[in-house]
Amino acid sequence: MRRSFNLLKVLALGAACLAASTALAQDFPSRPIKIVVPAAAGGPTHITAQMLAEKMQASLGQPVIVEPKPGAGNNLGADFVAKSAPDGYTLLFATTGTHAINQTLFKKLTFDPIKDFEPVSLVVQYPLMLVVSSSLPVNSVKELIEYAKKNPGKLNRASGGMGTSMHLSGELFVKMADIDAPHIPYKGSAPALNDLMGGHVQLMFDSMITAMPLVEGGQLRALAVTGKKRSPVLPNVPTIAESGLPDYEATGWTGIVVPAGTPRDVIIKLNGAIVDAIRSPAVQEAFRKQAAEPVGSSPEEFAAFIRQETDKWGATIRAAGISAD
Repeated sequence: MRRSFNLLKVLALGAACLAASTALAQDFPSRPIKIVVPAAAGGPTHITAQMLAEKMQASLGQPVIVEPKPGAGNNLGADFVAKSAPDGYTLLFATTGTHAINQTLFKKLTFDPIKDFEPVSLVVQYPLMLVVSSSLPVNSVKELIEYAKKNPGKLNRASGGMGTSMHLSGELFVKMADIDAPHIPYKGSAPALNDLMGGHVQLMFDSMITAMPLVEGGQLRALAVTGKKRSPVLPNVPTIAESGLPDYEATGWTGIVVPAGTPRDVIIKLNGAIVDAIRSPAVQEAFRKQAAEPVGSSPEEFAAFIRQETDKWGATIRAAGISAD
């Protein structure tokens, strides 16, 4: 009798929790939603988040506020959201750094990118561009690899910072191409690009939106883009995969995640608003002007993508012996 009574209590409690969760989802959102961007205001990540937020609030019926919280290699903003209430009102604009790189790059994180978050949707991917100094006598990836093998010690590779997607895309490239091109990190893309134009370094992986004006102006030469397919922004520039390294693919990306424990119905509602926003022709056009490729995915697809990216970049970091500590 006592066992039956306890079972009834457990079932009743479960039903009450389910009812509360359903009621929360039905009422959601009843107040403004905040998207925390773990990067500086005015940068590509912040701009992309603002574009998304403007469209989301139209379908959710509540303001969607974008709050930059940069610092500690994107970790400050991620930690803030990880410790926020799991109610769907505080979202993280997750990046390649927060959810695929930093758990290997940093020995100690104050959050777990997998256990402390629930994926909602992948938003965009940012293919990078492999650019070389205009004085370097190569016009293709194949020629670059041949030049590197015939001229050991003559190639140096710049990036906008240690542990960035630009840095790691280059590490993946030199490993797959089996060439020597030592990495020289700079404090941001601008000084790196200046030295690249001056011939002090010879190649660099950088964001398309940053490097494109210099390519169009003739100061740099674009050899390839790093995505799976050619970019509509530069359709005549091949991918690295079609230029001799068929398994190569590397992109930066952003997506929405929420604190672990957020009700499933709330996640589904947020996902619907995000995917609808991304499918909007106006948002797609705005993203493409930033050289970003709109995606939109289910929570399950995004979770699988994060695992895949974590494995790839973790292996790259370990093979190169890179550490931010």
